[in-house]
Amino acid sequence: MSVLELFSLKGKTAIVTGGGSGLGAQIAQGFAEAGANIVLCSRKVEMCEEVATELANLGVQTLALPCDVTNPEDVANVVTKTKENFGSIDILVNNSGASWGAPAVNMPFEAWRKVFDVNVNGTFLMSQAVGKVMLEQKCGKIINIASIAGLGGTLPEFMDTIGYNASKGAIITLTKDLAVKWGPYGINVNAIAPGFFPTKMSSALIEHGHEYILSATPLKRLGSENDLKGVALFLAAAASDYVTGDVVAVDGGMSSII
Repeated sequence: MSVLELFSLKGKTAIVTGGGSGLGAQIAQGFAEAGANIVLCSRKVEMCEEVATELANLGVQTLALPCDVTNPEDVANVVTKTKENFGSIDILVNNSGASWGAPAVNMPFEAWRKVFDVNVNGTFLMSQAVGKVMLEQKCGKIINIASIAGLGGTLPEFMDTIGYNASKGAIITLTKDLAVKWGPYGINVNAIAPGFFPTKMSSALIEHGHEYILSATPLKRLGSENDLKGVALFLAAAASDYVTGDVVAVDGGMSSII
């Protein structure tokens, strides 16, 4: 197999949660460019439909579906519709996420629960439902979107988001444990821990801490719309067949600073 074939997704089918905007849309774009059929799902299905229409111009098949990843019925519907349309599920990207800023002592429990429900429970429910298909297939790639905020603590004057940080840490452990549990069945489970990329969810934080972020990032810039595509493609393609349980930081070197 040539090196270009190792990175081809031609004939594969990928589900990307939260794929209607931000990092999810960027990853879906990369997969479509590599030849994959794309299923986009989120609560805002209209945004997914817009992205799906754009990706279809690349010559791949696309599908946009409504899905609240915390709702098992919605999750089951996405899996069923994907199998009906494409016959298999080769790749899952758990990208849907939520955040809430508040000091730890004032963090509303309902907000804490919402963040964990979307980030952790949603990742688990999607992985469980798609995992059943992949276990039958005896192959598949699951990519969980964590964060460098899940690797440790963050300064409260910069990023006072204990619920988000803790949930992303949980996703990292979930990734490693699923990799151990499902590796014998041909399923690779890895995570990407992005640094700071301009998205709707991160815009206020980046505006507030822009100077600090750049000073703490060895490459001295924010992530661009192309910086996740290659890493996600590697983890989705045959090129990473011997990689599982790993967490790839895509952060301009920020997590390397002691």
